[in-house]
Amino acid sequence: MLERVAEFITRHRMFGNGQRVGVAVSGGADSVFLLHVLRELAPRWNLKLSVIHIEHGIRGADSVADAEFVRALAAGFGLPFHFREANIPAIDDNLEQAAREVRQNFYIELIRSGTLDCVATGHTRSDQAETVLYRLLRGSGLAGLSGILPVASEGIVRPLLEVRRGDIEAWLRGHEIEWREDATNQDRAYARNRLRHEILPLLRDSFNPQLDEALANLATLAQDEESYWQSEVARHLPPTTNQQPLVLPVSQFASTPPALARRLIRRIFKQVKGDLRQIDFAHVERVLAMVRSAEGSDRVILPGLDVYRSFDWIRVARPGLDSGRERDFSFPLAAPGTVELPRSNSRISLQIQEKTAAGAACVTVVDELDWLRFSSSDGQPSLELRNWRPGDQYQPAGQSKREKIKFLFQEARIPLWERRNWPIITYNGTIVWVRRFGAAAEFAAGPATRVVLRVGESALDLSRNQI
Repeated sequence: MLERVAEFITRHRMFGNGQRVGVAVSGGADSVFLLHVLRELAPRWNLKLSVIHIEHGIRGADSVADAEFVRALAAGFGLPFHFREANIPAIDDNLEQAAREVRQNFYIELIRSGTLDCVATGHTRSDQAETVLYRLLRGSGLAGLSGILPVASEGIVRPLLEVRRGDIEAWLRGHEIEWREDATNQDRAYARNRLRHEILPLLRDSFNPQLDEALANLATLAQDEESYWQSEVARHLPPTTNQQPLVLPVSQFASTPPALARRLIRRIFKQVKGDLRQIDFAHVERVLAMVRSAEGSDRVILPGLDVYRSFDWIRVARPGLDSGRERDFSFPLAAPGTVELPRSNSRISLQIQEKTAAGAACVTVVDELDWLRFSSSDGQPSLELRNWRPGDQYQPAGQSKREKIKFLFQEARIPLWERRNWPIITYNGTIVWVRRFGAAAEFAAGPATRVVLRVGESALDLSRNQI
């Protein structure tokens, strides 16, 4: 059995030479076996082992006795002992979920602090079968059917995923090694225990004696499928950033096969939300329909996400993004001068130039106004930079009449979420310039203009700006 575990470790490249490996030991058969096995195999990779245990505060004296058992086991092997006490019943969450989160957080803390390079847990092939069936019954997709991964991105490894629980207990008995029995493992109040002690035995007897193998094999197939799709998804999405919200063209999904489109949506959700908890098939399908519709505006609030479709774009953000921002802004604007737009990644600049001067190239949009049309006793007209407000209208240069800016937005297919902070320049309250639509006809520079007021917009250094 040791060689079988060693081969699995090697195949999945779980350990590097000389790594510090924490072995998560609850005191149960699986984790005690894991500690003995890794102690035997450690010289092959020159591993530096230590023992991790969490006292969850769930079973009173029995839980404390488990901790003392594991502490003594670590001391007997001369291994460092990482211990944490927790009060799981006091956490406002599902008991099993809360305990899992506390364990994961402790493991990650040990890794990120530099105390350990990775943490090995005692998940078995039997655990894999239970996990796959549990997720299948709850409506999981293919990613969920991948079950427990041999190597997780956080630095968690599972060397026993090809070993059955029954074989482990037989090995321990054969070597006269003790372990602790957790009475809660028999409590049918927990869904996982009902699955283990009632549903799986019934399915084995009624349908397939090799059901555990079939489920574990399904996990392996799903893992390989997901590994392939992850590389495909990476090719179709921009590099991961911390920038929020995430805005993408709906054309990215138009001709994409559904298998890839669903994964793209899930990856986007995870990038914005941080996880996929409470996200189910119906949520993904709702957004898939949104991005594949021919036209229009749509919006849906999902658990931890606000998904907004407008014209040719889709925005995925955390809920409350819009309501948490101030609606309006306005700043006095000097010429020459520069103002950074709030809640944006750009700046507006004004330059005054003689008509004969060669203008410098600008990064984005530049429009020209006749500077001499602005009058002021002190030489500085009353210019203001503000955001668009409902009802705003003006006559763009080259057009014969005034237009509501909202109508111009619609013609130009400007997404709804961009309009709120759309920059406008006014002179004594009159609109003289609007981003993208340019100068007002009354103030636009013409052939006779001698001094030009140039309006430019350029991008900020995003490394300094958080959206």
